[in-house]
Amino acid sequence: MYAKCFKRLLDFVLSVIALLVLSPVLILLTLIGAVAMKGNPFFTQPRPGRKGRDGKEKIFRLIKFRSMSNARDKDGNLLPDEQRLGKYGALLRSTSLDELPSLVNIALGQLSIVGPRPQLVRDMTFMTEQQRRRHDVRPGLTGLAQVNGRNNITWEQKLEYDLQYIDSGITLWGDLKIILKTVGKVLKRSDTVREGTVSDMDFGDWLMQEGKIDRETYDEKQAQAKQLLGV
Repeated sequence: MYAKCFKRLLDFVLSVIALLVLSPVLILLTLIGAVAMKGNPFFTQPRPGRKGRDGKEKIFRLIKFRSMSNARDKDGNLLPDEQRLGKYGALLRSTSLDELPSLVNIALGQLSIVGPRPQLVRDMTFMTEQQRRRHDVRPGLTGLAQVNGRNNITWEQKLEYDLQYIDSGITLWGDLKIILKTVGKVLKRSDTVREGTVSDMDFGDWLMQEGKIDRETYDEKQAQAKQLLGV
């Protein structure tokens, strides 16, 4: 009953309240971000959402505060992540303040407070049909994988936790426990990125590194992602 009827209502009410209460913080970070990023302080990116009646994932644009600049080299290519992530961006990530604009996604019904974390469209194309069952439910701002290692566990472990969240039964008490654990993680600033990196590795790149797929499969899946995005 909770998962089918009350979860969405609770998401909407809590996200609207949070947007109102945190509006001064959001406005302040928007102004600071515009200066720090020398332009648009927001970052939007297509992410796969809950499957529709046709069985296909609905793509939506996840909204976050921009944490990396658009600095490029002399040939117009983006510089490496570590060179584009300044002190301001690192602070946003370590405190998870970059996630605050995603409250808008929750209010719109594209995201839930708790659920499988929405990955990139190109990550989705590398998932098996079993792993893509994670999209049977609305994705979440936080989830079981995020409170059990977040970016310091393997991709396979992340996806296993996502399915465990669904298969074990979605309950109010279960969601509350994940929210409370998330607050603890945020306060401790733990597992925000994989140790020794500034950004986590894409699923396809990880599969290639682990020798689980070949170059032909990698290129094929990347092409599928571009087709889905209309690139």
